[in-house]
Amino acid sequence: MALLEGLIDPEVLAAVNDAAIVVDDKDSVALAQAASVGIARLEAVRFRALAQLNRHRDGARSVAQEVALELSLVDNHAGAMVAGADALTTRLPRTLSLMDEGKLAGFSAMKVASATVWLSDEDARAVDALLEERIADKNPDQVRKAANHAANTVDPDGAGRRAEKHREGRRLTLRHGETGVASIEVEDGPVEKVAAAYQRIDREARALRSGGETRTLDQLRADVALDLLLGGQGGTSERSEVFLYMDLFTYLGLNDAPAELAGHGTIPATLARHIAAGETSVVRRIITDPLSGQVLDLGRDRYRPTAGLAEFVRVRDRECRRPGCHRPAQACDIDHSLPWQHGGHTADTDLIDLCRRDHRLKDEPGWTYRLASDGTLTITTPTGQQYDSAPPPLHEPRPAIDKPPPF
Repeated sequence: MALLEGLIDPEVLAAVNDAAIVVDDKDSVALAQAASVGIARLEAVRFRALAQLNRHRDGARSVAQEVALELSLVDNHAGAMVAGADALTTRLPRTLSLMDEGKLAGFSAMKVASATVWLSDEDARAVDALLEERIADKNPDQVRKAANHAANTVDPDGAGRRAEKHREGRRLTLRHGETGVASIEVEDGPVEKVAAAYQRIDREARALRSGGETRTLDQLRADVALDLLLGGQGGTSERSEVFLYMDLFTYLGLNDAPAELAGHGTIPATLARHIAAGETSVVRRIITDPLSGQVLDLGRDRYRPTAGLAEFVRVRDRECRRPGCHRPAQACDIDHSLPWQHGGHTADTDLIDLCRRDHRLKDEPGWTYRLASDGTLTITTPTGQQYDSAPPPLHEPRPAIDKPPPF
C-alpha cells in the first residue's frame, strides 16, 4: 500500500480495505487507477532487475528458465520478459521512463520491445523518441499499432525484411484450457495462407450449417478445422498416443474419481471413459505401490526390454520433470539425472523425462540435478534456489494395513 500513498486520499485507501465501508464509484475508479500506476512502477523495477541478471549471466539461454522458476511463469513468457527487459534498459529508455511515471503498463511496453526487435540500436532509439508522446495511457493494441507504424517510418527499407523475419518465426502452439478442452494455434503464419485457410474452413462450416446442423457456426468451424487436420475423416484413420490415467473402478464405472490426461491435467471420469472407449484405444496394465501410488511395473509383453524401459519412464513421469513444464513425456527426451560417463546407470532409478530445452538446461553452468531413490528430482539453480519434482502418484497414498498380532 506504500506505493499508493500520495496517489490517493488515505481515507479512501483505508475504506476500500474495510468490507463494511462502501466507497462511491468515483473513488473506486480512482483507487483502481492509482493501483495501476503503482503496478507500472513496480514492473519497471522488475524489468531492471531482470536486465541486470541477464547482464551478469552474459545473456545465457538458461536465464529464461531460471526466471520462469523464480517468478512462476511459463518459459515463453519468461523468455519474452528477459528479452524485453534487455531492450527497455538499453534501447528504449523513454518507454521505460513512461513506466516509471505510471503511464505505461509492462504488457504495453513489451509491445514496443517486440516491434523494435529487428531494428538497429540507433533506429530503436529513434522509435523510442517518436513514441514518447504517443503511447502514454494507451491500451496495448494502440501501443502495438503505434510502435509498428513508428518502426516502419524510421526504417521503411527494412519493413519487408521484418515481415519476412516474422514469417520465419511461424510455429504451432498447443495451449491447455479448462477441463477437457485445449487450443491449437498457428502463430505468425503467412497472412495470405492463414486468410485462405480460414475462408475454406468458414465456407465448409457454412455449407454444413445450411444442411440442418444444430451446431453453432463457431462450433462447426472448430470441428471442420480439426477434421481437416486429422486427414478429413474426423480422426478415425489417425492414431495418436496419449497417456490417460484412471483407476480400474473409474474405468468400470463403479466410481467417478477424476482421471488425468498427461500434459493437460485432470478430466472428469465421464470424459475419461469416453476417451478410453475409443475404437483405437489401448488399455495397459500398470502396477503401483499401494502405499505411495508410484508406478512399479507396466505391462509390456510386446516390447523389447529397452523400449519397455523407455515406456516405463514415460508412463511414470507423465510430463517433463522440471517444475512448471508440462510438455507430455511422449515429446520429451529420456535422460540420465547423473551423466552416464560420471556414474549414471541405464535404469528407471536414474532416468527422467526432460523436454529438449530442459535437457539442454541441465548442461548449463551452475545447474545441478539430483534424483533421490524415491524418484524426487531436486533442481538447484545458479543462485542456489532448489525446486523439487516428484512423479505424481496414480492414486492417493493409502495407509498401511496393520498386520494382526500373531497367535
